[in-house]
Amino acid sequence: MPKNIKVGKHTIELAHADKVLFPADNITKGDLAEYYHRVAEVMLPYLQQRAITMHRFPDGIAEDGFYQQEAADYFPDWVKLVSLRRIRGGSVNHIICSNSATLVYIANLACITPHAWMSRVDHPNYPDMLIFDLDPPDDDFEPVRKAAGVIRNTLEDLGLKPYAKTTGSRGLHVVVPLDRKSDFESVHGFTKEVAALIAKREPKTMTDEQRKDKRKGRMFIDYLRNSYGQTAVAPYAVRSRQGAPVATPIDWDELRSSKLHSQSYNIKNIFRRLSRKDDPWDGMWDNACSLDAVRNRLK
Repeated sequence: MPKNIKVGKHTIELAHADKVLFPADNITKGDLAEYYHRVAEVMLPYLQQRAITMHRFPDGIAEDGFYQQEAADYFPDWVKLVSLRRIRGGSVNHIICSNSATLVYIANLACITPHAWMSRVDHPNYPDMLIFDLDPPDDDFEPVRKAAGVIRNTLEDLGLKPYAKTTGSRGLHVVVPLDRKSDFESVHGFTKEVAALIAKREPKTMTDEQRKDKRKGRMFIDYLRNSYGQTAVAPYAVRSRQGAPVATPIDWDELRSSKLHSQSYNIKNIFRRLSRKDDPWDGMWDNACSLDAVRNRLK
């Protein structure tokens, strides 16, 4: 295992590259860094100009990890930072993961999963996407597939262009690219109304009820990420679960297969997929839409 990875003009010295992060799979920190180096070309478009929260596991996934937003003093000066306000006052110096070297650098910090903001740093209060997070109460993916289809049909009826992504955990994200003309308050209100509409149409299987004790086994249509400072797992990010699953953009046709699961793709098979199939989200923001006309249709 090499102790250094050269990325452009930067050389990342890997500390304890042989440290095992995924014990059941014998995947090391060096393997993780090599993965992010290799996947950077397809992953970076979804991280450009976005603040990052790192989910770090210095002792591997068998131990508790932690989330880190504030950049440390020891970060090299070539790692770009941005100061963004906290909701409750003050500010945070966030990393912007705009190049391959930064992606490899944070992997060297045992950041298994980078989580990205829903907005870009030049207009942090104006998201360029909205998201519905479908997270089932257990590992059964079938209700997720069905719920995603309902949400897709509803969004398309409203004139929107939805996209899908397995989270690498248990669920699925349904995402719509936006033109950044609506602020978070407006987008949050819109997604809340859509969730309420779907819950009214599908009361036996889906709900917009936030309290778990009131869901009664129904799929929660989670719209709560559509708020300032919230994040979502980045496309092609690794998750801290056995097998090192990867959050993966998918076509809607793929969702029809009963074989698909949120953890279908992982650090070992994702490149076979990318060699055979174009990224389903490529060019997504060419379909960015305004919510102004859509709100009238929703009403």
